[in-house]
Amino acid sequence: MCCQQVYLGTQQCTVVMAEAHQAVAFQFTVTPEGIDLQLSHQALTEIYRSGVRSWKKRIIRLKNSVITGVYPASPSSWLFVVIAILATMYTRSDPSMGLIAKIQEHLPVSQSMSTQCQTVVSAVLFSTLLWLLLIFTMRLCLKQLLSYHRWIFEQHGKMSTTTKIWVVRVCFWPFLLCKVQIFKKNCINRMLMSMWQALVRIFSGRKPLLYSYQGSLPNLPVPAIKDTLKRYLESVRPLMDDTQYERMTKLAGEFESRLGNRLQWYLKLKSLWAANYVSDWWEEYVYLRGRSPIMVNSNYYGMDLMYVTPTPIQAARAGNTIHAMFLYRRKLNREELKPSRIPGTVIPLCAAQCERMFNTTRTPGEETDTVQHWQDSDYVVVYHRGRYFRLRVYQAGRLMSPREIEFQIQRILDDPSVPCTGEAKLAALTAGDRIPWAQARSKYFSSGINKRSLDCIEKAAFFVALDDDEQGMMGDDPSGSLDRYAKCLLHGKCYDRWFDKSFSVVVFKNGKNGINAEHSWADAPVIAHLWEYVVATDCFQLGYNGEGHCKGEVDPSLAQPLKLSWEISPECEKQISQSLSVAQTLADDIDFHVVSFRDFGKGKIKKCRVSPDAFIQIALQLAYFRSRRMFCLTYEASMTRLFREGRTETVRSCTNESSAFVKALVGGESADVCRRLFRTASEKHQNLYRMAMTGAGIDRHLFCLYVVSQYLKVESPFLKEVLSEPWRLSTSQTSLQQPELFDLVNHPEYISCGGGFGPVADDGYGVSYYILGDSMINFHISCKHSCPDTDAHKFGANITKALHDLLELMSPVQKEPSKTEESRPEVKKNL
Repeated sequence: MCCQQVYLGTQQCTVVMAEAHQAVAFQFTVTPEGIDLQLSHQALTEIYRSGVRSWKKRIIRLKNSVITGVYPASPSSWLFVVIAILATMYTRSDPSMGLIAKIQEHLPVSQSMSTQCQTVVSAVLFSTLLWLLLIFTMRLCLKQLLSYHRWIFEQHGKMSTTTKIWVVRVCFWPFLLCKVQIFKKNCINRMLMSMWQALVRIFSGRKPLLYSYQGSLPNLPVPAIKDTLKRYLESVRPLMDDTQYERMTKLAGEFESRLGNRLQWYLKLKSLWAANYVSDWWEEYVYLRGRSPIMVNSNYYGMDLMYVTPTPIQAARAGNTIHAMFLYRRKLNREELKPSRIPGTVIPLCAAQCERMFNTTRTPGEETDTVQHWQDSDYVVVYHRGRYFRLRVYQAGRLMSPREIEFQIQRILDDPSVPCTGEAKLAALTAGDRIPWAQARSKYFSSGINKRSLDCIEKAAFFVALDDDEQGMMGDDPSGSLDRYAKCLLHGKCYDRWFDKSFSVVVFKNGKNGINAEHSWADAPVIAHLWEYVVATDCFQLGYNGEGHCKGEVDPSLAQPLKLSWEISPECEKQISQSLSVAQTLADDIDFHVVSFRDFGKGKIKKCRVSPDAFIQIALQLAYFRSRRMFCLTYEASMTRLFREGRTETVRSCTNESSAFVKALVGGESADVCRRLFRTASEKHQNLYRMAMTGAGIDRHLFCLYVVSQYLKVESPFLKEVLSEPWRLSTSQTSLQQPELFDLVNHPEYISCGGGFGPVADDGYGVSYYILGDSMINFHISCKHSCPDTDAHKFGANITKALHDLLELMSPVQKEPSKTEESRPEVKKNL
């Protein structure tokens, strides 16, 4: 046993802890004379301060709950309503039209209370009921405003008649319809949209908190089965020959006429009862019930700045990063973060996923995992050279300064102790198959010192890994170094990341850092928002001194970080080795390539009057066809956070229109024909993306129908076949959510490299792309070496060629454009 020793004898029994003496609340010694109890004043003071801090957080949460509960009104508005009603009554008017008198008649009060007091109490009760009614009405109006999504389908400068009528009807200004002929059409369009957004602002209050909109967001609608099946059959048409398509059409028709309506009834019932009919099943069945390793298959990563390393000192970078993480957590707990919105609009997005960002872990089970979240944690767990340390980041009730955290990290780096037996590769259990990890956790970590150490890791705010490797874009081999950097963040050595934690921060020896996140509790945009804040705060607010160290002073009384101890049996070591073997085989099979495309970016793409996302997705279709001479089922992630507890939906990017364009271009059709087909494919993709965002997607609906069929124990050949189709091209766009944090004009070097994930299918690709400013697009491409038909580097080269070919095809003719052409708006703002 290491880190903790227990001495037993006839004369004494002394417990010696690895923490500094002053950090121990009490010590006791058993002697022949009795028990000698020694209290530590400093430790008790720390306990008191921790309690005060905990109660402060509870009070803040209670206050925010009240504010959010009465949103979009404010608590102070209650007093205004009460005063207004009382003032009206003193003018001998009855604003309640007799209701106050009715309340007074049925008021169970003491006979000693005067009539005037009873009247006041009744007026206050009436005012409160009126106030609650006003809140309900305002929230209902806001929900109605946020429930209308047809505006997403409108082109810039244009508005359909449906949207005009809806906006005017909701705004209660029908007389504007009579004035339409007086104004120019675009002026009316702008006026109506401005009016609608102004109403959203009015009903949103002045300063909404992070979760203020949650009660006003609409529920995700259940699409009609007929519409979903029609869209599904359309999506698979380019992937099937006539015989296959006819067979699938027949299966879909049989499903719709026999089983579909019965399953649909259950979904509609759930949608009335639950806030979101998809999200809980999606989390459980797609993530938590998966029994294969979550490393590579589920977890994803985010990279550091591409060209800048703020400091080469590992401990200093860790100090600033950890401090910035806790600054973000403080804002999160106080709900001081601004609600996320669709860029360029006032439309809010659901913030429910933020709740489990910190103090969260995924716990393995034999049948299904669970996500556990704790309210608070004042420490992180740090891994270095096979050892685990508990590092407290609060001292005397305050958050430690970056310099103090750096000092503590340096202590860990300088610690000469060796790992306990079996400790060094312990985290391999989280990287291997889930069932062996669940069995090992139950057998070897359910009691004693192992349970205490495991609890310490799982309840930590997050996990920190200090790597001895140097990563990042290296000058001698920039492309290869980025590939190694990506692989290291994705899986590391398979035992130096705690993959079950909500996220792990990785800090390398040369000062580079990165993040690895578990996927079940939230999607990538949530972690990306945190990571943007941390990187910007690290570089632009906290900073470093001239020597590269964190700024500030160090409190000399800081207790030494506590090294966790373990008792790993030979049987447990054997299981660790088996899990490591499984994880290592998986990691070695991953082929990764990062393409930093700097020839052009969204700036030139927009000049072609094309959405950058549609442009890239069609380029991916072209690249895949050139690689395999075929098309494949393509997954593009779209968010559904316009709805309460929304997560993602699938955009099936391989369409009849995109395949027709690719065939025409590869087949040597004329440029005019190819341009026309490209425009059609681009508009089709944008429409699919908008439909997915607004709840009219295909895959989540079919997935939930399949779940219901399994609960009812009925088989559907159609659903079974749909759910078994492999996604050979899985894609996702990462976008900059907080551009105000980065000045890319004056400091273009402060750009992130983005992030990525592993391939979904054994014979497919995983592609993440990050659009940076107007002149760079980074692609993160993954596949498997074991598949002879995939090669990440060749696919990257095909993507680069496809981008150039599309730009050459779609670039405007080099002539002086007319003023009308110059002012013509683009088809769609990239969402």
